[in-house]
Amino acid sequence: MPQKVIITCAITGSIHTPSMSPHLPVTPDEIAAQAIEAAAAGASVVHLHARNPQTGEPTQDVDIYRQFLPRIVDACDVVINITTGGSPILSLEDRLRPCLEFQPEIASLNMGSMNFGLFDMLKRFKDFKHDWEEPYLRNSDNYVFKNSFRDIAGIVRACSETGTRFEIECYDVSHLYNALFFLEQGLLKPPIFIQTVFGARGGIGTHYEDVITMRRTADRLFGNAYTWSVLGVGRNQIPIATHAASIGGNVRVGLEDSLWDGPGKFATSNAVQVQRIRTILEAMSLEVATPDEARAMLQLKGRDAMRIAA
Repeated sequence: MPQKVIITCAITGSIHTPSMSPHLPVTPDEIAAQAIEAAAAGASVVHLHARNPQTGEPTQDVDIYRQFLPRIVDACDVVINITTGGSPILSLEDRLRPCLEFQPEIASLNMGSMNFGLFDMLKRFKDFKHDWEEPYLRNSDNYVFKNSFRDIAGIVRACSETGTRFEIECYDVSHLYNALFFLEQGLLKPPIFIQTVFGARGGIGTHYEDVITMRRTADRLFGNAYTWSVLGVGRNQIPIATHAASIGGNVRVGLEDSLWDGPGKFATSNAVQVQRIRTILEAMSLEVATPDEARAMLQLKGRDAMRIAA
């Protein structure tokens, strides 16, 4: 029987600023439209952040989420995944607010604090539309994304009360051990959904041995109690996804993680990236998981248990 592969599509996020690509969705209308298009292209899950529609700044304002979440739920059956990250400069309370309000099937959860450098992007991008963008990137050599053990435990307890499960983002080997700690403490419940992240400045690299190291470590720590997925940053997105899928992994693509659809060519939408990886998966005789198949694989509570009015 062909392997079923979950495609997560990260629609927009806190890393890329609006001036970097004209195709990055910023307004609620754009975020809703691109999420729906990504689902139609084959995304099993959409991972969602919000933006200030006037400035493009990352925000966790629930009123902005409220402008696009019901439209997505009304238009398609895709699994809804809301960030608890948002931005290194947002407070934990702000980051957590949308998940507590809307009670999604999945919430992303960074499994530790880390240096989070975006400053390398200034080598490629020089002109910016908004005053906040260039300083945001330049000052990221002093950013620490804070997720202490206390922070993580608080997020897990708060979201678990509503039945939300987690996309556990692991940027390095130590984050896998942190996930094991919370699993052994009984805060995380198996099976856990591990999203290993490659190529972020401050995290593990993008060599194929880095991918294998994370996979082997997760296999040793979690055995059959986890589902593995990968996220490659920038130009590494499709190569790492392809490599991981060939050895049994699930994949994440999307404009949050990469603006590109080939060397020097902007992806014109999230759906373009979903279609590209879907074509590769199907050429490898793999099948893309439907949203309901993803729900079964990840043991999710189902869309009717969310607090999002369609």
